[in-house]
Amino acid sequence: MDTVTFLSFAVSGLLVGTLVGATGVGGGSLMTPILVLLFGVNPATAVGTDLLFAGVTKSFGTLLHGLNRSVSWKVLGRLSLGSLPAAGITLWALRRFEDAQATAALMTHALGIALLITSTALLFQPWLQKLTKRGSSPDEAAPSAEDAELVARLEAEAEDRPGVAMRTVLLGAVLGALVTFTSVGAGALGVVVLVALYPKVRSVRIVGTDIAHAVPLTLLAGAGHASLGGVDYGMLGALICGSIPGVVLGSQLAFRVSERVLKGGLGAILFAVGSKLVF
Repeated sequence: MDTVTFLSFAVSGLLVGTLVGATGVGGGSLMTPILVLLFGVNPATAVGTDLLFAGVTKSFGTLLHGLNRSVSWKVLGRLSLGSLPAAGITLWALRRFEDAQATAALMTHALGIALLITSTALLFQPWLQKLTKRGSSPDEAAPSAEDAELVARLEAEAEDRPGVAMRTVLLGAVLGALVTFTSVGAGALGVVVLVALYPKVRSVRIVGTDIAHAVPLTLLAGAGHASLGGVDYGMLGALICGSIPGVVLGSQLAFRVSERVLKGGLGAILFAVGSKLVF
């Protein structure tokens, strides 16, 4: 890989990392179409490389959320119970499907559909959160910081509502298949559905759990794609070199720019890219 190509990938990693740091989403949903449309990377290679890229990048976010105790390990376990077997089944199906050209075409179309779904979730996320949390408003009505034990107990009760465990496992299965095939869906889409399933759990805990769940899923799916020869390690290294300072920059940017504006702009971009890939 020459210097210009390396710098081009690093700048792409920087831009995507900045968005991830500022909004918590945008990794898989933006990096894969950039690699496919801007750099002409084969869709299978783009998906596999992006999955490992997301796994490494979101490991830093998981560490921070874990230290802040904003991860529900119980919900994470339910999601993983559905997503990891689904990822394994999807990888098995990809291994059995030997027509590389047909696989690339199918991945491109599926990626476009996943981007359209994700962009819709991003654009309507504030409205959906208000709708699902109407009457409960856990963030505004939560007890004071001194009463953390009560907060934990109320959230534990919310996470143990009848029937919610199985629905969470099913959500994990859908995300596992979608993310393994397209690298898209673990961020915005996962958060929106988790908010609907757990309306009385604080948003920071929802986001932390979603980020933590993405790590084992993307690493497993990425390793599976690597075994199929679908990872460019030089490109992966360049993307990570750009993404790490990008995440730091985005975290600072989050305090200066409206998150709603950033997510709205990202949603519009993803909708346009998804439309191009589908139509």
